Amino acid sequence: MGIPEKIKAIQDEIHKTQINKATEHHIGLLKAKIAKLRREQEKIQTKKSGVSTEGFDIKRTGDATVVFIGLPSVGKSTLLNRITGSRSAVAAYQFTTLTVVPGMLEYRGARIQVLDLPGIIEGASKGKGLGRRILAVARSADLVILILDVFQPYHEEVLRTELGNIGIRLDQKPPNIVIEKATTGGIAVTQQKKLVSLSEKLLKEILHLYGITSARVVIREDISSEQLVDHLTGDKKYAESVTVLNKIDLVDPKFVKEVQAKVKSQVVPVSADSGINIELLKEKIYEKLDFIRIYMRPKGGETDYREPLIIRRKSTVEDVCSKIHRNMKKEFRYGLVWGKSVKFGGQRVGLSHTLEDEDVLTIIKSR
Repeated sequence: MGIPEKIKAIQDEIHKTQINKATEHHIGLLKAKIAKLRREQEKIQTKKSGVSTEGFDIKRTGDATVVFIGLPSVGKSTLLNRITGSRSAVAAYQFTTLTVVPGMLEYRGARIQVLDLPGIIEGASKGKGLGRRILAVARSADLVILILDVFQPYHEEVLRTELGNIGIRLDQKPPNIVIEKATTGGIAVTQQKKLVSLSEKLLKEILHLYGITSARVVIREDISSEQLVDHLTGDKKYAESVTVLNKIDLVDPKFVKEVQAKVKSQVVPVSADSGINIELLKEKIYEKLDFIRIYMRPKGGETDYREPLIIRRKSTVEDVCSKIHRNMKKEFRYGLVWGKSVKFGGQRVGLSHTLEDEDVLTIIKSR
C-alpha cells in the first residue's frame, strides 16, 4: 500500500469514527499519522519533480517583504501598481501574472518589498497549476496579504487551506513547548500550563510515532495534537496576515458590510481601480509589520535623527549590523546604546542585545 492509499484509509477511519470525548485520543493519533505520511509524501514528490523555480527566486530587499496571495482575477496586479507605482501587467482575463512581480512601497520611512504572485487555484498545495512554486515564495514573507473579490469572499477559506497545507500558519504563534531528547529514562512531562486540548498519554504516543522514546518535555501552554506535530516537524512558517476585500466600488456600502460579516477575519475593504482606502491599507501593512526606529550615532559624532534605521520589533544589534553591511558583524567589537532598552545611557552591549523603538546606537568596530 502506497502513501496516498494509507492516507485515504486513515481519513476513511476518521470519517467513520463518531467524535466524542471517548474517541478524541484515537482521532488525535490518526491525525498525527496523516501529518507524518504527508510529510513523507512531500519529500518524495519534491525529489522526483525537479521543477525549475525560474522566475520565483526573488532577492529580498527593503525593510520587510509582503506577498499578495489570491485566486486569479481578484485585482492583485492593479493593487500592486496602486500602492507601489510598479507596472505589473493588468488585463481582464485570468493568469495575467505568470511570474513574481516585485514592487516597493515607501511609507513612513520604511521601504517594504511587495511581491505580486500569480493567482493560485484550489489544489495549488498539491501541485495544481503553478501552485507549489507560488506558495513557496510566501514562506519567506514577513506578511501575507490575502486578496478577495467582493463577490467571492468565501475564497478566503481556500487560500488559508492551501497555505496551511504547505506549512504556513497564518496569525498563529509557534507552540510554547520544549522537547529535550535523552538516551534513557522514558518521557518526562512537566506541565507549567495544564493540558486541556491534548492528554499526556496522547502526547507520549505522538512522540513515539516520531521516534522519540526518551525526552524531557516542558509544556508552557495548552496545545493541540496538531500544534505538537507542527513542533516536531519543525518546518512550519508562522506569519501575520491582512485580508483585503477588493472591488468595493462595484457594490453599495450595505453589500460590503454584509460581506465583511461573512468573512472570518477582519478585512480592509478597498478598490484598486478607484483608489478607495489605499492609504488605509498602507497604514495597516505598516502596523502589522511592527516596525521600530533606531537612530545611529557615529563614534564621536552627532545622532542622525532625520533618517532612522527601520527594523522589526525584537530585532537585535546583530540584525542592525547585518542590515548596514554584510561584513559589519565580523568587524563588530561592541555597541553603545541610549534609550528604553538599557538601564543607563551609553550602556555597552553585545550583538545579542534586543533594541527598542527610538534607541540610539553607536557601533564600535575592531581596530
